[in-house]
Amino acid sequence: MDYLDGLSLVDGPVVWLVWAAAAAGLAYLLTHVALRHTGFARTGFGRTGRREPGAAVAVAAAMTLLAAALVAAVHWFLLYAVSVFPAELPGETLAWSVAGVLALLLWLMRLLGLWGRGRPGTNPTGTNPTGTNPSRSRRWRSSAAATAAFLAVLALAAVQINIYFGLNHTVGDLTGAAAARIQPLEAGLTRAAGAPAATGLAHWQAPAHLPDGVIRKAVIPGTVSGFQSRDAYVYLPPAYLGSPRPALPVLVLFSGQPGGPADWLTGGALRSRLDRFAAEHAGVAPVTVVVDPNGSASGNTLCMDSRIARADTFLARDVPDWIKRTLDVDPDPRQWAAGGFSFGGTCAMQMVTRHPDVYSAALAFSSEEEPALAKVRAKTIEASFGADAAAFDQLTPLRVMAEHRFDGHGVYFAAGDRDPQFTGHMDALSEAARRAGFSVETHRIANAGHSWDVASGGLPGGLDFLARRWGIEQ
Repeated sequence: MDYLDGLSLVDGPVVWLVWAAAAAGLAYLLTHVALRHTGFARTGFGRTGRREPGAAVAVAAAMTLLAAALVAAVHWFLLYAVSVFPAELPGETLAWSVAGVLALLLWLMRLLGLWGRGRPGTNPTGTNPTGTNPSRSRRWRSSAAATAAFLAVLALAAVQINIYFGLNHTVGDLTGAAAARIQPLEAGLTRAAGAPAATGLAHWQAPAHLPDGVIRKAVIPGTVSGFQSRDAYVYLPPAYLGSPRPALPVLVLFSGQPGGPADWLTGGALRSRLDRFAAEHAGVAPVTVVVDPNGSASGNTLCMDSRIARADTFLARDVPDWIKRTLDVDPDPRQWAAGGFSFGGTCAMQMVTRHPDVYSAALAFSSEEEPALAKVRAKTIEASFGADAAAFDQLTPLRVMAEHRFDGHGVYFAAGDRDPQFTGHMDALSEAARRAGFSVETHRIANAGHSWDVASGGLPGGLDFLARRWGIEQ
């Protein structure tokens, strides 16, 4: 089972096999649909053997255009009619969706050709010119082959969309097996009641030998907010596991939406990035808590206190209170930062602008300019504040930064250089942040779109940005 969980879904034999199967499957579907509709000129009940390649290409092109039109229509419906997504889906994912829909259409046409009435070469009674019944078993075999071909192309589309988003790198990531093995936070790793404060980081000396950092899971109660969140994941660096423990800085992370905290472990490669940082800094790294601001994979609280939930109170009160009460960390807000990807990056900007007394810095990976439930802004305001646009506006990062100063605070921005929509958001936010007094860095991640590659690729630079603020030296 460990071998299966470790199989890569982004390169190697699995991807090669899926590509080969999909290429063969698409060729099969195109060939047989073309043969039925345009592949041979026919006279009477027989085949002349004269192929019509131009007509076959025309049929394939028409089917591709139809698939693209269907994907565009569904995309529009999801954006504007039912408001499933607050922003356009990346072009690469739509292109691979067209491939999947094309395979579906070809598969349906193949089945219609095998089982529908009036098939070429048969009379309306279903018998061929010799009076014998067509082979039912041959039809079933052909149907099975067409179905396998369709599923192969569909699998390739799914694999390529996953590669684009960079979320599930292995079978274990996809099935959740890796996250399921994470143990609950045990008492030995928590702060003892009445214990003295941890040693200041400036006065702490690293022991000769430190264990590896660990990840644990925990439930953070919504004591003040009443919010019910999913499990949080806590990374404790090697320095935390030594004795005495130093007072370490804190990084609170949020995932994208839809999604959950475990996405930072898979797509964000959080463990490897923090382990590497700790190895370069004598075992010191931030105590990192990945929390859930949405309550479910499809939920969207906007990270606000609104008609939807009291998510802002949860993130600015309940989460910090739990961390300080449960873990040996530095309580100084200058040593605290929030971070996230996509929705989570927007949430991090909301925390650092609305609660600078709690979070003094932010890591904003592919952040939106403002939180959103729908592409149509009015739908977001209606659902969250009952159409009170002023109440919504006064809580958005751009509005807050226009009205307040944030000298001494910092934001690290990153977005994919193949993601013009979110690099535009980054440019607008970073310019506003500079005007408001934030210390700002912006980075474009090479060859990345709106994907977890931005978070995993940008996190090392973000940690270095925070380390300089926190006084952590190599």
